[in-house]
Amino acid sequence: MNINPSESTAEVAQPSCHDFQVNTHIENRNSQQFLCSIYNSVQASIFVVDVLEDGDFRYLGINPIHERWIGINSEDLQGKTPEEVFSPVEAAKVRQHYADCVRFGKIISYEECLEFQGMTTWWSTTLAPLWDESSRIYRLIGTSTNISDRKRAEEALNRQAEREKLLGNIAQGIRAALDLDAILNQAVVELRRFLMSDRVLIYRFQTDGNGVIIAESTIAPGSPLVGTHIKDSCFTERHLERYKRGCIQIVEDIYAAGLHPCQIDVLASLQVRANLVVPIVFQQDLWGLLIAQHCCEPRQWQQTEIDLLEQLATQIGIAAQQAKLHQQVQALQAQLKLQQQTLQVQSLMQSLSEQIRDNLDIDRILETAAEELGRILQVERCQIELYNASCTIATIAHEYTTTPPLCQGAIRAIADFPDLYQPLLQKQPLQFEKIMRDWHPRLVVVTQLACPIFDVQGVMGNIWLTRAIEKEFEEWEVNLVQQIANQCAIAICQSRLCQKAKTQIAEIEKLENLKHEFLRTLSHELRTPITSISLAVQTLDSVIKQEEILDTELVLQLLQILQSECGRESKLINDLLALTYLEAEIEPLTLIAIDLQSWLPPIVESFRELTACREQHLILDIASELPCLETDITDLERIITELINNACKYTPAGGSITIAASATAESVQIRVTNYGIEIATNQLSRIFDPFYRIPHNDPWQHTGTGMGLALVQKLVKHLKASICVESKAAFTTFTLILPREISGS
Repeated sequence: MNINPSESTAEVAQPSCHDFQVNTHIENRNSQQFLCSIYNSVQASIFVVDVLEDGDFRYLGINPIHERWIGINSEDLQGKTPEEVFSPVEAAKVRQHYADCVRFGKIISYEECLEFQGMTTWWSTTLAPLWDESSRIYRLIGTSTNISDRKRAEEALNRQAEREKLLGNIAQGIRAALDLDAILNQAVVELRRFLMSDRVLIYRFQTDGNGVIIAESTIAPGSPLVGTHIKDSCFTERHLERYKRGCIQIVEDIYAAGLHPCQIDVLASLQVRANLVVPIVFQQDLWGLLIAQHCCEPRQWQQTEIDLLEQLATQIGIAAQQAKLHQQVQALQAQLKLQQQTLQVQSLMQSLSEQIRDNLDIDRILETAAEELGRILQVERCQIELYNASCTIATIAHEYTTTPPLCQGAIRAIADFPDLYQPLLQKQPLQFEKIMRDWHPRLVVVTQLACPIFDVQGVMGNIWLTRAIEKEFEEWEVNLVQQIANQCAIAICQSRLCQKAKTQIAEIEKLENLKHEFLRTLSHELRTPITSISLAVQTLDSVIKQEEILDTELVLQLLQILQSECGRESKLINDLLALTYLEAEIEPLTLIAIDLQSWLPPIVESFRELTACREQHLILDIASELPCLETDITDLERIITELINNACKYTPAGGSITIAASATAESVQIRVTNYGIEIATNQLSRIFDPFYRIPHNDPWQHTGTGMGLALVQKLVKHLKASICVESKAAFTTFTLILPREISGS
């Protein structure tokens, strides 16, 4: 397409210099060259669209940066319509944006998702119209920014929000409903939608070892599997134990996961190609399995998906526990109806259930249980006593009484009352008559009932009831107390779990903060050399482009900067990799016997030139008789090198650095001492942290990587040795303590 000379000066950019008609005037030629230079070199994606007389659109070209982004050459794009570049759906959207810009006659901005070379990308685009001499819009200039990373981050946040919403909905459903089937059906439906998988189901184990599918959400072809009894001959006791321990099964492709042929047959018969199985454990028993399946093709399960299934399995376990508790409550209510105590018992059970479900104040729950139970059964005293961790001391924690004396807070040793506590510790209720001497002026014979509070992990305490008449507690009353004891056990267990969860959350938050701090520091440490490299490259580029003779000394200085910063970046990456390997304990120790008197001096002497340049005094002091040391030479040399290098870094001119080696009966000690720095006590605990540097204590302004001492600490652990640091009177000493022989090697 030809361009009028009058148009060229009004256009922001053109696809190539050959599309401009060269004007004979020097001013226009310079302007075109300037615009062409901007078009070709600007670090933004630019595309040009011609608006034809009939309103159609044709691409005129794109600048080099846009070519690199989308993988299409400007020459290949020139003259094509949107339909020849994009899919029909995308072409319609693109054409609509172009039409809107022409129709409104002004700059418009929008975001759009487009596919180039099989890759989906997001763009933020600004479209500007150009008018000719007849005031017709004949061309559109577009500038785009690739925002795919931001969109992916937004998508990840949305997925996280959806995940939290899903967990919140399930948790809310568990709190608000006691219908286990409704909770399970809601869980599988919402989970399948979130995972976008073909099938999610819940498999419930039965007493005979087989199981039945009790909940399912599926879009897979074929009949529903709800109610199907599955008998898997390959499911052995070994598999059962693994699931009881909380192990999960991750199968991305049943034909490539090394499964037993009979397992493949069972899964293939259900049209399963990828399988993710998480156990549902209820009171340390394997209650069932939460299973997500992909039927049409293999699938790579993401860690976030695995974590979600584990969290939902925990919620389902809580729902099953709550459902079981509700069944117990219903059974108790039926018994109480037969004894004409229905109304009062229902009130108590509902109150306790609500408090256990909605309240984490264990003292309030137990206080309510003691008070309400005492009033319903019309006893003179109801006490809840709790054991210490070793079950040797019992303390009356809560008490309801109508008759003095008050006993709350009383403590007694269990060993002093073996006849009373032996059956209770074996989780058996106890009922007997007893003569009380301190209730009334005369002796009173009372009846006492004790029911243990326990769960699968052990006995937590007892509920004691005292009735001031010689009347045995009836069976329904004993059952009621046992049910209340069960609820108290759940409440105590829930309180302990909550406290444990709070502690774990605090630890997780602490670890998250440490991780974020580490990543921020790592980002800074990586960015600093890159910035220096970038500045050196830009300066070198400008020097090379100069027409006059190059400044050789400046070029050499810039090359030295590049070499130094590249070396620094490489060392940082190598240190990080070394830390990773040491943390994972991938590399085994290679033990070799060495003589420190001949091995250590060459390492120390390698620093002689550096210390001489810095006017530092390097001293080596090796004891006359040292035993042969069996260790990993590579790790030990790295430790010694890092410690000496650290000493050189923080020793001022005229200061001394001493490396000493000695031995005791059990170990060999290597000490590195330098003069000129004293580390504050509150800083000593942090010097082995990655990227940590002692504030205002670097006389040589040495940048380093900040990983040296962190790497030393990991290497010392790898050698099964220990290291300590002492700083006082302007001297700092690192002492490496090496065992003569490494046990377990």
